[in-house]
Formats: sequence, structure tokens, C-alpha cells
Amino acid sequence: MINELSNEIDLGKTTPSRLTARYLRQIKKIDFKLKSFLRTREKEALAEAQEADKRVKLGKRMSKIDGLPISIKDIICLMGEETTAASNILKGFIPSYDATVVKKLKDAGAIIIGKNNLDAFAHGSSTENSDFFATKNPWDLSKVPGGSSGGSAAAVSAELSVFSIGTDTGGSIRQPASFCGVVGFKPSYGRVSRYGVIAMASSLDVVGPITKNVADAKEVFNIIKGVDKLDATTIEKKNRGNKKSSAKAKVGIIRGIEDRIKDKSTRVAYLGSIEVLKRLGYQIQDYDFGFLDLGLPVYYILQTAEVSSNLSRYDGMKYGYSLLREEQDLTLNDVYFNSRTIGFGEEAKRRIMLGNFVLSSGYYDAYYKKAMQIRTQIIDGYDQIFNECEFILTPVSPSIAFTQGEKTSDPVEMYLEDLFTVVVNLAGLPAISMPYNVSESGLPTAVQFIAPYSMDEELLDFSREFEKKVNFKEKPQI
Repeated sequence: MINELSNEIDLGKTTPSRLTARYLRQIKKIDFKLKSFLRTREKEALAEAQEADKRVKLGKRMSKIDGLPISIKDIICLMGEETTAASNILKGFIPSYDATVVKKLKDAGAIIIGKNNLDAFAHGSSTENSDFFATKNPWDLSKVPGGSSGGSAAAVSAELSVFSIGTDTGGSIRQPASFCGVVGFKPSYGRVSRYGVIAMASSLDVVGPITKNVADAKEVFNIIKGVDKLDATTIEKKNRGNKKSSAKAKVGIIRGIEDRIKDKSTRVAYLGSIEVLKRLGYQIQDYDFGFLDLGLPVYYILQTAEVSSNLSRYDGMKYGYSLLREEQDLTLNDVYFNSRTIGFGEEAKRRIMLGNFVLSSGYYDAYYKKAMQIRTQIIDGYDQIFNECEFILTPVSPSIAFTQGEKTSDPVEMYLEDLFTVVVNLAGLPAISMPYNVSESGLPTAVQFIAPYSMDEELLDFSREFEKKVNFKEKPQI
């Protein structure tokens, strides 16, 4: 889509102003049904589009995305614009700076038309945990769009933005992309700066694109990647020794993974993808990976520990929601307790309590320390498999998009949706969600490809080959 729209601008078939106005009209027309945006920037976006028009006339477009209307997840800071992470406790927070990823997009000429809804603080797999409203799936409004980047995936799927930038801590780019029939790319940990992204779990959080196709994902990744002096965890691409990807490499599958797939359509997509790879000439090899079932408990120990630490900064004193604005005659403990009680949603409170528990005296060694040890073993387990193959194929989620409200009463059932994705974050690997087909129920299916650490570009090239063979062209009718 980026290439097509960019060419239309270069050939004079459209202008950034006309394109931006068209997308804003579409948002007004259908987003009251989807609720994929928390807010739009109509006045600011049209003004930025006019500046892009001038660059086009002068032949000075800055990149292929110059003049294209895009959106970002509302957990990413945008200078002068409210950034809430979809939580009441940050309502009214106006950042005085841009996130690094936003600065890079602006420097490339992208026009940010709005900020997308999410599960509050990115805690969730359905975008039902937003403190403001739930987002719907454009393929079926009774279904969830996935989470936590559900607003971003829904907006891209319904063509309300050319692409969106999301975050992925345990599957929050890949799972909603799979539910909405678009491409979701999670880069290797450290390849994209997290500066200016509201922290959820700092050793797991990754910023990446949600796009219509793999070519767009690669275009956006090339813009947003790179070392950032404001984020000490960022890295340049690392070479994988002397091992090079052959024209027809070996693709690994995890032995017994079919037993964890819940529905027929997901199984069809997974098995069908194996056949597609064979037709492309790839060897398929199954491997033992004993850490798949351990991934969820390890993830929810380490993630909640980091959540409890990161969310401790919202104390009603420095910024965000504060009871002091409403009542003055309060003790310090009253301010802390009541500001957090009112400001945080149920899922945030649940994760704070779990995190404090696993970090508490007497439980640290039994839970947190042991989880860290298993995390190291998970990384080693992937390394052993990647000594023999170039990529790994798995489902994205055990099932396709589920019905709104179906899992909200059972947090564990919701957490199980991340079974195949959280393990990847624990190892810091790059992974991508690829649409496969539309199920009998009319909902998209998808599969996930995983690559060795820092082999992001190779993964995107490989996924492009798979995409051409599958040729997924369907769109939601909304």
C-alpha cells in the first residue's frame, strides 16, 4: 500500500492533503462502529499535509511515507498531544517531547492522523481492558480485534490509516494483526528505540509496525530502527556468525504444537502453511521445545514484576490523575491509595498485586529468580533449534478472534491466548504474524514466523516470499 500511494503522489494522481482528508472522512464515516481511535488530529494533520504538498511540488519528498496518513498506539508519546495509554490515571497527560519512533516518522514526512485505542497500559489480549471503551473487529463487530494493539490493527484492517505503530510485550502486535487480517511485525528486542514509549515491562517491550503487507512492514522498519542514545538497550544489527540463509532454508516446527490449537480454522492455517512452505522448496523439520508450556507462567511472573515496578511511578503526586486536585485535606497515604484506586483499572491492579507478590520476601527466590533461570533456558532452547534451521513456524494464537465479553470473566483464559507469542518476547527474537486465509466463519486466520535474534531483515524477506504464494487479498466489509 505504501508503494502504491507513494507512486500516486509522485505521479500527481493525488496529494497528501487529498489523501489525508480522505482518510479522515473514512474515520468519521465508520469509526463510530469500530472505535479504533481514541482521538484524531484533524486540524494538525491537514496542516502537516499542506506542508507535504509543498515538498511534493518542489520534488523534495523525504521518503516513500512522506505525506501518508498514519496512526500510532496511544502508549507512544506525541509532543503536545494527550497520551493516556488508555488509562484513566494518565488522562490529561500531555508529553513535552516526541518518542524517538515518532520523531523518525515525522522526519520521514509521515502525517499522524490520530492515536489508537489499546488495553490500558497494554495489559490485555482483546482491547476490552481500555478504560475508555472497547474496540471492535472490522471483520465482525461482535468479535474482539485482539490486543493490546487492537485499535491499531482494526484501523489498518479497515483502511483508516496506511499503517500504525504498535507495541508488543507478549504478542500485542502479532495477535491483533492475526485477528484483523493484517501483518504484524515484532522486531528483535533493541532494534527499535523504546524512548518515549510508556513502559509496561521494560525487558520485554518492543515497538513495531502493523501494516497491510510485508513490503510495508519492511519500509517502516527501515525508518524506525537503529541505535538511539536515549535508549541504552538499542543495538545495530548483529551478524549471525558465518551462517547464511540459503535460498531454500530449513523451517522448524515445534513437536506437539497441534495439541494446543483450539479450533479447526487455526489448525487448517497452520497445516496449510507447512504445505505452502514445502511447495516453495523449504525443508520442514520438527523439534522438541520443552519450554512452550512454561512460557506463560514465566512471562506472567516476570512481566507482572516489571509492571508493578513501572506503575509505581503513578502515585498521585508527580503527574497523571491525582485526588489532590479534587480534595485538599488528605494525608500522603490517602493521596497514594485513593489516586491509584480510582486511576487504575482492574487488570492493572491485578498485575500490580501479582508483581508485588512474586517480588516479596520469601517468594522472590521461589518465583522471580526461578523464572529468570528458565528464561535463560528458553533462550538457549531457541539457539539450539536455530543452529539447525533458519526460521520457526507456529500459530499466532490458539484460536481466531473470539466474541466480545467471552473471556473477560476469566483472566487465565485470556492469558492463554498468548501461548505461542510470549515465549518469543522472553527470548527477544523477531517474529511476524502473516494472514493465511478467511475461515468458514468469515474471520481471518494467520500464522507466525520466528527468526534468530537480530535476523529481522531476513525474516521480512522470507515472509514476503510466503506472502506472495498465499496471496491473501481479502478485506473486511464494514
